[in-house]
Amino acid sequence: MNFHLFITLQLWTHHCHSSLIGVTLLFCMAAHTHTALAYKCDETHITVCNQMAFCGFAFCVILVMLGVVALPFEATGGWRRNPWEPIIRSPADGGEAVENSTRWAVLVAGSNGFGNYRHQADVCHAYQILKRGGMKDENIIVFMYDDIVNNDLNPRKGVIINHPTGGDVYAGVPKDYTGEQVTSENLYAVILGDKSAVKGGSRKVVNSKPNDRIFLYYSDHGGPGVLGMPNMPYVYAKDFIDVLRKKHASGSYKEMVIYVEACESGSIFEGMMPDNLNIYVTTASNAEESSWGTYCPGMDPAPPPEYITCLGDLYSVAWMEDSESHNLKRETVEQQYQQVKERTSNYDTYNAGSHVMEYGNRSIKSEKLYLYLGFDPATENLPPNSIDVKDHMDVVNQRDADLLFLWERYKKMDDGTGQKAELLKQITDTMLHREHLDGSIDIIGLVLFGAEKGPSILKSVRGHGLPLADDWNCLKSTVRLFEAHCGSLTQYGMKHMRAFANICNKGVCQADMEEACMVACGGHVDSEWSPSNRGYSA
Repeated sequence: MNFHLFITLQLWTHHCHSSLIGVTLLFCMAAHTHTALAYKCDETHITVCNQMAFCGFAFCVILVMLGVVALPFEATGGWRRNPWEPIIRSPADGGEAVENSTRWAVLVAGSNGFGNYRHQADVCHAYQILKRGGMKDENIIVFMYDDIVNNDLNPRKGVIINHPTGGDVYAGVPKDYTGEQVTSENLYAVILGDKSAVKGGSRKVVNSKPNDRIFLYYSDHGGPGVLGMPNMPYVYAKDFIDVLRKKHASGSYKEMVIYVEACESGSIFEGMMPDNLNIYVTTASNAEESSWGTYCPGMDPAPPPEYITCLGDLYSVAWMEDSESHNLKRETVEQQYQQVKERTSNYDTYNAGSHVMEYGNRSIKSEKLYLYLGFDPATENLPPNSIDVKDHMDVVNQRDADLLFLWERYKKMDDGTGQKAELLKQITDTMLHREHLDGSIDIIGLVLFGAEKGPSILKSVRGHGLPLADDWNCLKSTVRLFEAHCGSLTQYGMKHMRAFANICNKGVCQADMEEACMVACGGHVDSEWSPSNRGYSA
């Protein structure tokens, strides 16, 4: 067979979208050669031999051309975007086409204080995964208060751990936005790539292009319709979704994946998140349940004995430990979702676990995780995904983790000291303020709706697919009125956001709400809990 023809056909075979055509071509070449050999073409048979070989080869070529014409038309109807797209890809592709794009990440720890150690530990751990995956620091933006690594209560100064036997996850983490710079306004500006709107910090923003992918991870306390921040105000669902809409309208990314660890985190997206923004979201809990802290003192597994606080959160350690134990060029977003969903449910024990939820564009689930998290070469030979650990996880409700921390600290103090007495007062004051918040909400419901209807109206949960609030400005105003008369909601009181939303949904005017607050709280706010000192949540 002609060598030039052979090479031409080989190249054609390589670039055909269907392996069937390649096989047919190779069959044709074999048939052409075999025909000539079978006749052992001598002088008397050379003409017949060439005619038969040519006819056989021509027939095969016709079959090939028919296949080429038919290729672009899918079995389901419609034309392929590129019928000549190579079917042979580098193993590095993980089966996905490599594009001229950049991965970006925004990591947010929305709390402060050593009692909330786990949130900053979660975010630092996430950074290490992305860094090992090949992501550059210039494309990773980190929000963390950065007040725990050298805290007096940290038994390992300069070190943060996220697992009882884990190593340091703090080393190398960029300090983009710390302390007072960890705000909702800066978060919005960073996502939008609006450097002019950023206040302080590294001024690093997501300067993404149309083909880029973005990963956003948040860990902290939450409540219906809100995510906490160490500096007020909170992140409200309406504002956050508006930022995502604006980002999409700018055409500055291809796809985005968002993971959210917080109580009632599903309420941020329930009835709010469109499916046409090329964004896929999973949350640690649905719209009406808590998320959970883990690796806490007294649990199994427990942190090292010198630690008096929780090291991680159930949903967060689930997705991160899954990422570290699988080949992310093989594992899909869907596979991780299913793995994390099962582990966060605490293997169907929802009284000590939560329902991981998903929102947005679910078609992204079929993609490989490395497109968002990168790929660690050390995981090359690990399986794509396997649920191999089904041990029940000891957990604590996120809203009780701070009390657990205070109590563990109290137990370790020497008896009879002034510090121990002062800490006991802090524990008592915290409990009393919680009771004050709960009681005030109950009274407000009674004043506005009566003793019979009040409780059910305030606790009412809307049906699937409906947003928490009809009027988010009313919700914010109602929260401010409450805090002005009754004191700061704190991370515990965020759970009452549903009550405020339902008050607005019932059409209660601001004057009636203020009157109810004055009846419930008497207009007196202890200075320790005053929003003048702590800031307003809205």
